Amino acid sequence: MIREKEHSMLDLSDKVAVVTGASSGIGAEIARAIGAAGASVVLTGRSQDRLDRSAEAVAATGAATATVAVDVRADDAPRTIVNAAVEAFGRIDVLVHSAGIYAQASLADTTDELFDGQWNTNVRAPFRLTREALPHLGRGASVVFVSSMSGHVGSPDDSAYCTSKGAVELMVKALATELAPAGIRVNAVAPGNVHTPINQELITPEVEKEIVAATPAGRVGLVHDISPAVVYLASDASAYVVGASLPVDGGFIAQ
Repeated sequence: MIREKEHSMLDLSDKVAVVTGASSGIGAEIARAIGAAGASVVLTGRSQDRLDRSAEAVAATGAATATVAVDVRADDAPRTIVNAAVEAFGRIDVLVHSAGIYAQASLADTTDELFDGQWNTNVRAPFRLTREALPHLGRGASVVFVSSMSGHVGSPDDSAYCTSKGAVELMVKALATELAPAGIRVNAVAPGNVHTPINQELITPEVEKEIVAATPAGRVGLVHDISPAVVYLASDASAYVVGASLPVDGGFIAQ
């Protein structure tokens, strides 16, 4: 039985969270779960219409929300996001980097544009946003990167994506060691294969059978499998967790 005091450590009441990539998929569910845990949530994404739908789901939990429609790769995106969060709620306590893209291609077919697109979205954008948010991150703040099992293991026809997520994994460690003395924790969640809009065309019934056969848990993940791990890393329950990457992959990389 969970004691009330222990349970309350997962309570994010009185915290302000910024979630990128919050207009769909894993990011949208993370935003909803963080709101359900009590935080005020700033949702960012490229589509205002989709953000509005996500914000409605977050608001339905009783959370206060704000939205920022911006491409995280844009030069002014970090300042736009941070300014909007501070204007809406006065501070930033939790920063979740969920925005990301995936493009499958063999090495021979990976163009510079394809490589740069994934690098700029998955690595450069969260680095710049963290840097911009830093003056507003006080002691007790938490930064959570949504990485991937592809940051831990390689796979054919994924070299550009694996490179970007491998960089995220080491960026988490570097930032964690740098910012921990200031009381700012940096960690990652590394999802495995998950049903999301970004990969719905890739996970055909045949591919799903292959994934299930290769995953100890015996299924493909769902977005609500990922969000509790993010809430944990954002909360005081993980106060001694610094520079970690938490796989949520059904045991795939444990093999």
